Amino acid sequence: MISGWVREGARRVRHRLNVDTGSTLPLVVFLSVLAIVLIIVVTASTSLYLDRKRLFTLADGAALAGSEAWSLDSIRVDGDAVAFELDDEAVRQSVAEYLADAETGLEGVELVAAASGDGRSATVTLRATWRVPIANDLLPIAVPIEVTSTARSVFH
Repeated sequence: MISGWVREGARRVRHRLNVDTGSTLPLVVFLSVLAIVLIIVVTASTSLYLDRKRLFTLADGAALAGSEAWSLDSIRVDGDAVAFELDDEAVRQSVAEYLADAETGLEGVELVAAASGDGRSATVTLRATWRVPIANDLLPIAVPIEVTSTARSVFH
């Protein structure tokens, strides 16, 4: 009688072990694919962020160069203050010269706009193309990025 209970208990344990054990291969494959997709997306978003920051830094330098494009002929004295006027064409030319000399490391950098709306500051808009570092069907191949920067020259 006791041996029957032991046999029955052993049979139940064997049955439970066979039912509870399964293949972990689908779980490993799914988690591996998920990890690879996560790495690709994080790499691409970091690359896009850094390229946008690089383009913004270039636009800051171009705007600063444009804000310093005034000539001595444009300086006038208004009471106790010294003032000057920035010319849109001079700003555009100064920005174009700056961009020709600057090392960008970006693809397809183009000057969209360079002007002085108020005669004291220069506003520059640049556009470039970002390409995904790891080509795949998950992310777009190329994305245009555009930034605008404004700089003001102060004359003391």
